[in-house]
Amino acid sequence: MRNSGIRIFGGTSNPGLAQGIAEYLDVPPGAIHVFRFADGEIGVRIDESVRGLDVFVVQSTCPPANETLMELLVIIDALRRASAARVTAVVPYFGYARQDRKIKPREPISAKLVANLITTAGADRILTLDLHTGQLWGFFDIPLDHLPARMILGDYFLSLGLENVVVVSPDIGGVKRAREFAQYIGAPLAIIDKRRDRPNQVAEVVHVIGKVYRRTAIVVDDIVDTGGTLTVAAEALVRRGVREVYACCTHAILSPPAMARVQRSPLQQLVVTDSIPVPAEKRGPKLKVLSVAELLGEAILRIHEDQSVSELFSGPRVMQPATEGE
Repeated sequence: MRNSGIRIFGGTSNPGLAQGIAEYLDVPPGAIHVFRFADGEIGVRIDESVRGLDVFVVQSTCPPANETLMELLVIIDALRRASAARVTAVVPYFGYARQDRKIKPREPISAKLVANLITTAGADRILTLDLHTGQLWGFFDIPLDHLPARMILGDYFLSLGLENVVVVSPDIGGVKRAREFAQYIGAPLAIIDKRRDRPNQVAEVVHVIGKVYRRTAIVVDDIVDTGGTLTVAAEALVRRGVREVYACCTHAILSPPAMARVQRSPLQQLVVTDSIPVPAEKRGPKLKVLSVAELLGEAILRIHEDQSVSELFSGPRVMQPATEGE
């Protein structure tokens, strides 16, 4: 066992990812039993000693979000009471992240509430992947390590050898994320200006800002929920003369009718990560799932050894220059 001072405990939201992280670190998965009482309450039992150990809890707060979030809190509390030296909540997908501000009067800021709950439960730090907005960092009163998935997604697209590529942000709010992805693969950037009146409503494309004609477009977003944004963006880009459209998203919620929309859309491929487990019934020929186990495992090792985490993603890759043309 290479890293005997580390323990990886996985909740029920994404056991495959927890197993992959443990294998990368060459440690056995932590012995934990998660169960439900007859009335639905969540119970947890840690079946090994964690006294004085550096413990990492892998649990995405993905649907059903209320269940997975409560399970994360109970596991953290159990480990803290078992005298773990440090408890890090590894939350690849941070649920409630889209409720990060008040849009209308008398609305909650649920993302801040969830951050408070994780801290109160006893977590010493957070490790997460592609937060919905940068302001979420400020919601936590404990250290937070934030990993971008652009290295994994970008390396995959570099391996495809696509030519004349343009990276497209599907909305104004995602420009920073798309720009960083574009810099990583060495491609220009375009932006879609869209309008949406309420959550989960299919957006209307108003303008496409940037040169996309006869290019290969990669639409970059952090979350794909119902698939409306991506498919509408793909259709708008095709109408503007794009040759091929790909899309990549870190967190694949894929609420119905997401995959049906993707299959009917002009998208060549939708590339996602396993930050949220993607069951067989949600998969299709256009979906590609990449694992983030090694990325999270390396970050966990660096946290354990008090090394820099940011060095994992400090240097951009270089892609062949995209040719100009209309």
